[in-house]
Amino acid sequence: MTDSKVGYVSISNLLKRLSTLEAARKVSANEIAAAVALIFTNSLSPVQFGVLLWALHTTNLDHQAEVLAACALSMRDAAAQIDETALENVLKQRRKPEGRYAGNLCDIVGTGGDGHNTFNVSTTSSIIASALLMMAKHGNNSSTSLSGSADLLQHAPKPPIIAATTAANLPQIYEKSNYAFLYAREWHPGMKHSASVRREVPVRTIFNLLGPLANPVHDSGLVECRILGVARKDIGQNFADALRLSGSKKALIVCGDENLDEISCAGMTHCWYIHETHATHGEGSKPVEITKFTLSPEDFGLPRHTLDEVHGGKGPAENAEILMQILRNERPDDDPVLHFVLLNTAALITVSGICEVDESSMGHGDDGKVVQERGPGGLRWKEGLRRAIWCVKSGEALRQWEAFVEVTNSVPT
Repeated sequence: MTDSKVGYVSISNLLKRLSTLEAARKVSANEIAAAVALIFTNSLSPVQFGVLLWALHTTNLDHQAEVLAACALSMRDAAAQIDETALENVLKQRRKPEGRYAGNLCDIVGTGGDGHNTFNVSTTSSIIASALLMMAKHGNNSSTSLSGSADLLQHAPKPPIIAATTAANLPQIYEKSNYAFLYAREWHPGMKHSASVRREVPVRTIFNLLGPLANPVHDSGLVECRILGVARKDIGQNFADALRLSGSKKALIVCGDENLDEISCAGMTHCWYIHETHATHGEGSKPVEITKFTLSPEDFGLPRHTLDEVHGGKGPAENAEILMQILRNERPDDDPVLHFVLLNTAALITVSGICEVDESSMGHGDDGKVVQERGPGGLRWKEGLRRAIWCVKSGEALRQWEAFVEVTNSVPT
């Protein structure tokens, strides 16, 4: 029902059903997603929006896999839409398949909210990994930490114009670089209608969880692999199920034992690995399953470091300087922050499938000797680390970064 006075759509009936646990259990994920979709067109009153967020929180529906998947789809549907044909044509020219990596787009992202204020690991890892993988890093300014991914990039000594990576310009970005940063503020313009109400709601809401599931190029079918960090161990399975429901066939959900939304450099990390299995009959589509295991720095061949050692700087400017030191290979080989970044970069490289070869051919400085050893999940984590180190020491990660900076400063915004 629409309120003709202000143009808002009423969701009073839905809110009544969400008011008790017994009735809320009968509300479908699609009904909730339809209500969430009204937010992106400013079609929901602030009061009803606030009540909806609170109801989803108190019923715990905002953590259910089906609800997360459906609401993330609503968010992606409301995002800027790409020319899929143009993007695929560029990727056909640029991709470098190797092993079980087909050469399509990858992402590494976290939910935030873990309270540890560590260095911008996933953003730095995304840049380093672009030496080998085509990266579509989805990110935004900080809402909970000292430095969000967009804050970090905007404070680089010679910054990219991150708002230049638009739906219209994305193919042009990939013509020049393996790296693209998809600035959530630009790609999800409807989110501006939610900002004031979200600030008033005194708890983390479903919108603190949807970002990592809302990469705007996901539905193109060109996002091949991702790592998604969550800040609570008890929701790892929920996110794994949500990603699988969204069509993901290759991903790793991670949560450090300290409730850290990265692969921990300090100890154990809980992992939910989404992967295809071998088809049992014919050549049809392969079933996708989720395998749970734990990782430790030792699985990569790295020592442990306490989280106190990897806080980085006190804000985005200092973290941006650390980022550039890493890309320029200026940090000591035993630097804890470097190890933390390499750990997470190696995981993405490993999960992509690019390590599944007998010999590597990365280029200058690569001896081609693949580390065959397998660890948890049956994957070659140490080979992933070898390749992550190469990305930095070869200068290829820095080259991709500089190409991204150059192209974003030249395309129209």
